Amino acid sequence: MTNYFRNSLTGTAKRREDLACFTAAISILFQYQAEDLSRGPTSSAVPCRAGPCRAVPTPLLSSAPPPRRRNRPRAAPCRAAMAGAFSLREVLAAFQACVTERREVLLGPYLSGWRGLIRFLHTLGAIFSFISKDAVAKVQLMEDYCRGEQREQYVSLQAMVRYELAQGLLDAPGRPDSGCRTVLRLHRALRWLQLFLEGLRTARQDSRTSTICTDSYNASLAAYHPWVVRKAATVAFRTLPPRDAFLQIMNVGTAEEAVAMLGEALPYIGDVYDITQQLFAQHELLDLP
Repeated sequence: MTNYFRNSLTGTAKRREDLACFTAAISILFQYQAEDLSRGPTSSAVPCRAGPCRAVPTPLLSSAPPPRRRNRPRAAPCRAAMAGAFSLREVLAAFQACVTERREVLLGPYLSGWRGLIRFLHTLGAIFSFISKDAVAKVQLMEDYCRGEQREQYVSLQAMVRYELAQGLLDAPGRPDSGCRTVLRLHRALRWLQLFLEGLRTARQDSRTSTICTDSYNASLAAYHPWVVRKAATVAFRTLPPRDAFLQIMNVGTAEEAVAMLGEALPYIGDVYDITQQLFAQHELLDLP
């Protein structure tokens, strides 16, 4: 009886300790999410056609300083589009439409796919808010470019890279929000989601999603986050629901049907990632600050 009582107290203390760690981790992530979480690797890092975009016109002329942004709210349809229920079918359709016959990545479908992935992150709650809120800001910024005065230069990823390099926008002081820098941050986060979803697809039913998520994070985004955020994120991942709960979030039917659709969607996401990686590597843009 004494041992049982001692074990009960130990279990209660452990649960309290885990709750305290989780609360501290979420607090750290919320404090950090206001910054750009996907910037270049830190000194403490361990390497490890849905349609045209919507946004407020933003001219991108290298001969003049960037225009002053008006203090008005973002377009409501963009926020509403990212706040609805997640549908894996919609993400699949968006990334299917991304790549043209000439192997160019169209930004309209790319951002549409990202809106779907952000809805997926939203369904997971506060744990992923440090990533999802940053992704929302990046998607909205790219939508600004897609509807700006230079929107014809932002039809595809390749056209954007050519334009911003030719105009010297990547070297201009005070322009940390160029299209190339913004897409690079989304590109890094896409790699994490690709690995995580692939891990869910191939894992056994009793596999721990916290381990899948942590391994995916360490192989992608962790290299661009400071030590304190990496530690906080891995603690927060411990509270993730089981694999079946994630498959149910896909909204495509049974767990087997969700796994099958992931198998169909992930090659398209991987193709977009690979094309982007090669393009940015070709122009030495993978380490933009």
